[in-house]
Amino acid sequence: MSPVCPPWPGPPHAPDLQRPFDGLVDDGRLLGMRLQHLLRHPPITLPPHTSVLVVARTMRERGVSSVMLVEQGRLWGLVTDRDLRNRVVAEGLDLSRPASDVATLNPMTLDQRSPAMEALLLMVRHHIHHVPVMDGPRIAGMVTASDLTQLQSSSAVCLAGDIHRQNTLDGLVAIGPRVKALQNTLSAAHTSAYNTGHIITAITDALTRRLIHLAEAELGPPPVAWVWVAAGSQGRCEQTAKSDQDNCMLLGDAYNPTLHGDYFKALARQVCDGLAACGYIHCPGGMMAMTDRWRQPLRTWRQYFQQWIHFPDPKALMLTTVFFDLRAVHGESMLLHTLRQEVLARTPRQSLFLAHVVHNAQLQRPALNLLGQLAQIRSGEHAGTVDLKLQAITPIVDLARIYALAAGLLEVNTTDRIEKAALMGDLPEQSSRDLRDALEFVCSQRIAHQRQRMLHGLAPDNHLHLQELSNFERGHLQDALAIIQSLQDVLVQRYPVAHF
Repeated sequence: MSPVCPPWPGPPHAPDLQRPFDGLVDDGRLLGMRLQHLLRHPPITLPPHTSVLVVARTMRERGVSSVMLVEQGRLWGLVTDRDLRNRVVAEGLDLSRPASDVATLNPMTLDQRSPAMEALLLMVRHHIHHVPVMDGPRIAGMVTASDLTQLQSSSAVCLAGDIHRQNTLDGLVAIGPRVKALQNTLSAAHTSAYNTGHIITAITDALTRRLIHLAEAELGPPPVAWVWVAAGSQGRCEQTAKSDQDNCMLLGDAYNPTLHGDYFKALARQVCDGLAACGYIHCPGGMMAMTDRWRQPLRTWRQYFQQWIHFPDPKALMLTTVFFDLRAVHGESMLLHTLRQEVLARTPRQSLFLAHVVHNAQLQRPALNLLGQLAQIRSGEHAGTVDLKLQAITPIVDLARIYALAAGLLEVNTTDRIEKAALMGDLPEQSSRDLRDALEFVCSQRIAHQRQRMLHGLAPDNHLHLQELSNFERGHLQDALAIIQSLQDVLVQRYPVAHF
């Protein structure tokens, strides 16, 4: 289980490889362009034994900020201007030493056919500014953060870098409002909801990891293996500027509550309170690592899932479904990987469990009346609106989760789950395309709605007044909700209440 969102696999529909496909930005470039189109010069390489002095002079003469170290045609390492500054000049090292002494070894790479989005996310998640680009085993070139500055979303790289440099909670809190500004920039650039979710979530991950680092600096190193786990929309890489916290902590079985309990309780409290201070409110249902129940060793989590799967209770499942959307953010990710593999090996055979999950999903129906027309909330604070999260997005998330649990799929992102379910034959390809299109449309409307509210100085929410939509958009929303409803009905037939 990777400690970050899975590699960006592309939008729901694969484009022609020669045609940029997504995220129109201000200068007319496309966010989804392939990395091969960003390479501005042939790869600049030197042998690993080259002296630091020669590397620095080569970078100056060629006007570049990095050099790749290559031996027998294989990428061996990478030296950047930051390496020279931090590992050579600041340490007073002898310039005659080999570059291999200060290089980043085995750097992360991407294939030249990968979208620019994938390089962006890699930089944001790992706080790096250079990514070697490969053409199979051959080095094709280098893409840098500055190469992406012409793409509006590259501000995410700068934002992640600023997060990494903060040494106080106050510094991170000051950065919080920039997440909303970033979402507005992405929305204005017509970036897809799928891409926006990955970018915003990557920033949340960066904030979370920095808060963990600050807590560890105060509390000391963790006494046993552990992993911080995102659940819900953060786990699925589907966050927007309107998100609360859903997280938990998975501890190694060497955990002893008497010896280690106070440490992890303090760490969880600092991180959750820090996230709240940065704008990610505490989960109203307490689904957070700071809650004792959700900060447990692997053996206890195994018991939780065994109870939920083999002895399902509808009310309990309604509250804990969020924990079937888990992704490691920081720490020993293998702990979560082990747990998820065990869980997903069991769920496909549990018809009673799946029937309960389907039944719970039916309680949240799309915003349609008996005639199949859009139905607005009738009373209360949000009368006259449609709740895009609860009445449109959540039902799709539930559908995708059911398909994933029924087939034992490792995918966590909703779009990825829907696509994989079709590849596995559990969902007709046409239904998969329709559902992915419905999700993209509804999420895009939600992001556009939030942007308009923020531009008017209002807090982002999920309640859309239909007057905000054109007749054309209303028709698409109604069609999207009808698709969701029809697929809900299919699952009810597949897992009938008779199973209870």
